[in-house]
Amino acid sequence: MGNTGNITGWITFFIGLYAVAAGLGEFRRPGFWANMVQEFRNSMALQFLTGFVTLAIGATIYLVNPWNPDDLLSILITVLGAWIFIEGALILAVGDWFLTFAGKLMGGANRIWAGLSVVIGLGAIFAALVRLQAG
Repeated sequence: MGNTGNITGWITFFIGLYAVAAGLGEFRRPGFWANMVQEFRNSMALQFLTGFVTLAIGATIYLVNPWNPDDLLSILITVLGAWIFIEGALILAVGDWFLTFAGKLMGGANRIWAGLSVVIGLGAIFAALVRLQAG
């Protein structure tokens, strides 16, 4: 795996930290995510900035992560990078519609989404640490 495996491992690690932090933030301040989406829906400037940053992060992950068809984690991270890019493009192009959909998707089940975020984040951190130890 060498150095290219470390790139996938580090991206996975930081995505895991992000997911855990986001989930804990929602647990600490219930309604945080819903309020954030509402603020984004009310501000075209925030939509543009968020769309641009999301698009750039997704493109960076997609381009930097090595594609290895024999490595499931590498495939997942590359697909995730592509999805993040698409999400950024959707926010830029149709932010009002996309954020309305996101708000409905979250609905009143924020604690469930927060718990899922923490669990997925911990799983990603574990997978990353295994990958980084092997590299």
